[in-house]
Amino acid sequence: MSHHLSDERASRLAVLAEKARGLPTTPGVYLMKDAEDHVVYVGKAGSLRHRVGSYFVPSADLGPRKGGLLDVVCDFDVIECEGEWEALLMEARLIKDVRPRFNTLLLDDKTFPYLAITMRDEFPGVYITRTPNDPEYKGAKILGPFTSVSALREAIQLLQRVFKYRTCTLDIRSDDPKNVYFRPCLLHAIKQCTAPCANRISKEEYGEDIQKFTRFLTSKRSVMMREMTQEMEEASKQLDFERAARVRDQMRAIERLDEREKRALGIATDWQPEVTQFTHDPASSLRSLQKTLGLETAIRCMEAIDIAHLQGGETVGSKVCFIDGRPFKDGYRRYKVRTADNDDYMSIREVVSRRYREAGQGNELYPDVILIDGGLGQLHAAMESFAQLDVKPAMVISLAKKEELIYVQER
Repeated sequence: MSHHLSDERASRLAVLAEKARGLPTTPGVYLMKDAEDHVVYVGKAGSLRHRVGSYFVPSADLGPRKGGLLDVVCDFDVIECEGEWEALLMEARLIKDVRPRFNTLLLDDKTFPYLAITMRDEFPGVYITRTPNDPEYKGAKILGPFTSVSALREAIQLLQRVFKYRTCTLDIRSDDPKNVYFRPCLLHAIKQCTAPCANRISKEEYGEDIQKFTRFLTSKRSVMMREMTQEMEEASKQLDFERAARVRDQMRAIERLDEREKRALGIATDWQPEVTQFTHDPASSLRSLQKTLGLETAIRCMEAIDIAHLQGGETVGSKVCFIDGRPFKDGYRRYKVRTADNDDYMSIREVVSRRYREAGQGNELYPDVILIDGGLGQLHAAMESFAQLDVKPAMVISLAKKEELIYVQER
């Protein structure tokens, strides 16, 4: 009898595997069904063909919670989506509405994340919460639950590049006289927030951006783009070229979302895989580093400088940047060293001087921690450059990899 059931299961899964091979490679959600056509599991996919097909290979290991799914699934449906974010949102809606059996098993022992937009605030913020019924979210627009807090966090950071909403917990009021003296946080410096805290955007313009963000969450991307095209054309007719340019820039950012979504949600090859493959929590690592270095404030921005001597005698310096423990690609810089001839110390002095001359004057993003690749000599060279610039540096450390030693500036 068991042999017969095993043959039946293998035959059923082979049929489903063949059906999966005909699916598109676009993003979407999939709905697994039992013999009575009941939806028993809902999931999202960056590529429907690859994700759904992975369930039906003989070596598939779905873990103890979803392992029983293959015993009952007899068919599946898919819904194609225009992007990764739409798939993430649709998955959350379907799980909430349908409550499939195997999703419910996963949800029962956890509190899953929700997205909250505090629409009652003068300058609404966007937050991830596991307690959407808290009084602080009264009147907020709530979306979810979502099955993956990491995917939700990545999506929110991604969309912040387009709509530039705030994620801080500041109490911001347009009539607060202190706003004109307030220094925006680093999210404004990297163009991910319009800084209503410092009067860098009007209440009306910020409200328009939030309305676009909420429409983006609840509309198809193609519909949203048509609306924004009409808005841009109307602004141009009214000779409001500044507004037309803002809408144009948002449209371009939305058009670039596809590739960014794939990177952020782990669908395509990462731009820097040796960094993004780590699974540890960057926040806990930053707290540990803050404690080790004896810093009073949290580490938000880190930069690292390295010197390399290339074949042919050319010397180059490179600078990489991390925001909240994650690589910030736009912060990468490469410097062709002009003054040094295979002299590491002179090279460090030149690169530090070129990088931090403008930053020290407040014209660019200034990091909380600067890491120099090298030993004590390289650290001293960097500090000499800061002294010549008459700039008080952030925490500067150097890393001697061979000796596995970290040198820290004198405080």
